[in-house]
Amino acid sequence: MNTELPVLAAQQRIHEKIAAHAPLRQILCEIVDWILMQFPGSSVSLMAFNSRQETLSAIPCNSLSAPYFEKLQQIPLITPAPCFVTAACTGEMSTTADIAEDGNWLDYQQVALDDGFRACWSYPVISCDEELLGVVCVYFRQPTNAGQHAEFKLKQAAALIALAWIRERDRKKHRTLHEWHSALFNNHSDGVYELDLSGRFQRGNRALERIAGYTEDELLGTHFNQLVDPDYQEKTQAAFDAACSGDAITYETRGRTAEGCFIDLEVTNFPVVIDDRIVGVWGICRDITYRKEQEAQIAFQATHDLQTGLINGSAFSERLANIFWTCQQNNESLAFIDIDLDGFKSINDGLGHSVGDRLLAAVASRLRLCSNKNTLVGRLVGDEFGLLINSYERPQEVVDIAECILQQLARPFEIGDLTLHISASIGIAAKAPDMEQPHELIQHADLALNHAKRKGRNTWQWYHGAGVKSTLDSVFLRNELQQALEKDEFTLHYQPVVDAVSGKIRSVEALVRWNHPERGMISPGDFIPLAEKTGQIVPLGQWVLRQACREIARLNASSERMLPVAVNISSLQFLRENFLTAVDDALEASGLPARFLELEVTESVLLDGAEPVIALMDTLSSRGIRVAIDDFGTGFSSLSYLRDLPTHKVKLDRSFINKTLTDRRTAAIVQGVITMAHHMDMVVVAEGIETEDEQNDLVRRNCDLLQGYRFSKPVPLEVLAELPDRLPGIGS
Repeated sequence: MNTELPVLAAQQRIHEKIAAHAPLRQILCEIVDWILMQFPGSSVSLMAFNSRQETLSAIPCNSLSAPYFEKLQQIPLITPAPCFVTAACTGEMSTTADIAEDGNWLDYQQVALDDGFRACWSYPVISCDEELLGVVCVYFRQPTNAGQHAEFKLKQAAALIALAWIRERDRKKHRTLHEWHSALFNNHSDGVYELDLSGRFQRGNRALERIAGYTEDELLGTHFNQLVDPDYQEKTQAAFDAACSGDAITYETRGRTAEGCFIDLEVTNFPVVIDDRIVGVWGICRDITYRKEQEAQIAFQATHDLQTGLINGSAFSERLANIFWTCQQNNESLAFIDIDLDGFKSINDGLGHSVGDRLLAAVASRLRLCSNKNTLVGRLVGDEFGLLINSYERPQEVVDIAECILQQLARPFEIGDLTLHISASIGIAAKAPDMEQPHELIQHADLALNHAKRKGRNTWQWYHGAGVKSTLDSVFLRNELQQALEKDEFTLHYQPVVDAVSGKIRSVEALVRWNHPERGMISPGDFIPLAEKTGQIVPLGQWVLRQACREIARLNASSERMLPVAVNISSLQFLRENFLTAVDDALEASGLPARFLELEVTESVLLDGAEPVIALMDTLSSRGIRVAIDDFGTGFSSLSYLRDLPTHKVKLDRSFINKTLTDRRTAAIVQGVITMAHHMDMVVVAEGIETEDEQNDLVRRNCDLLQGYRFSKPVPLEVLAELPDRLPGIGS
């Protein structure tokens, strides 16, 4: 009993040192001394296991000679080998009763004998989750066999060593984690802070001090809302409450610095959870004042003309549509004034664009003088401006504005050393009770504008209907169009769409032609607008759809080349209730697989709103039919619609393409559309390609497909069948 007390006391000291996080070497030396107390006259060696190298190495805190200590470094776990390797490999105690007689010690025998060692008992040091940590070895100077009691003592020793090693490893991990956390907290570029559950600062990093303008000591104990713009305190409190309830939330708010300045902040709050209980809230804040300013500037530039400061044509059309529908619902008056400057082109060409730009800015300033709170002024395009007047009581109010514009523009303009004179032709149109679409207001004002030009310019004209109708809208041509539908005077030609680089034909577009029995071929530019205006575009479009499906199905059946066909669909036809049925009937009657049919629609389908269009496109897509946006960039829609439309293809209008090589602004628009479309996984087709230079330019811009006379004019079906697979490619 007396011999056991010192052993138990030493064991108790070891546990206390482990609990007190004493240095590991000190603890291991205590364990070695404890083992020596139980095996008098022995020597003890501790070997650590390296899991990456799969080796054992002796560590200090033992009584080995320097040569033997060096020999016991990076010993691979390969058997047969000395008992310490066997113990590590088997996970069980392994002994050598006489080192001199054991062949497994061959490489280590002499150096061990030189140290006076004849016997060795080895026990693996293993964690509670069966992880090998090392081996404890007891050496004897006489051949010795180990008994059961000796194994029990070594097992106790191995358990103490494992406890010490694991606690040290956990302590290092905790310290490393703490250092990483502190480095991240202190050096984070965003403001990082901790709040208690009442919303008061507990600590903050240097970035928070920089953003708020307060030191950490000044912030401690302060409620976060004291640093928030009063108009944003309710929102910020709600976000904090959400974090206290367990949510992680990111939001924008407005802070107030120590200097009293207001800054825009992006804040993330999330709960601090310990033992399943929320004890506080972490916050990360970023100063986004500059970003918000940039976003505001970009938003302004996207919707405004930089030369004049007025809203641009796209934004004006969007606002016009919104105001139109509001006036429709509220039965309010609405008028549009379309202004085209007389003689501006000669000034711009003769005196230079710099003078022209300054003149446009001066014109915009004078137009503002004629506007009021119910007037929207915008630069539509080039030298064309627009004014939208809503909620006026008498038409004379609109006339007075038009007269004001003429009077303001009649005064000379002083541009640098130049004195310039300019006038304007003005068209006016008012929302009529039977008007159904916003674009009708623009069309009517444009007709009135043309009438003002014919009246000698420098005047205004109000649209009253018949007096300014287009000559195409004649009863004669309308009747002939109806007869052409009944007598099957229409035919289809097909124009190939080719790979931009190789010239390989990828698909064709069906284009309708009117073969008039007396006047010959009538241009689609004459009868298509008329058909759209009269509603005859619907039966004409149905005929084109059926005929194109029938002819391409027949062509594909007789050829190894399988060509998809694109059919132009008017907005009137696209949004008809029976449109899907008409498409299904055309495919079924022709036998053309749905994947070989593509429908091309223009941006005008969006004038009634995007939601029904998106729903219809989704339905078509589910049936394998693709939809492309034709003549992109010429309509009244917003680019935001394109983001939401389930379309796979965008066709650039030829009005852009024929200016790309000569007009850098047009080229920038084309490049922007191509890049934007590719980011939205859309294919881009450029129409109207006539020259190799145009082809090369669009290839450089990564345009996918091309169409135009460079490759083939629209041709009848029989000619299409004879075309080669590849039309002029790059270098052809």
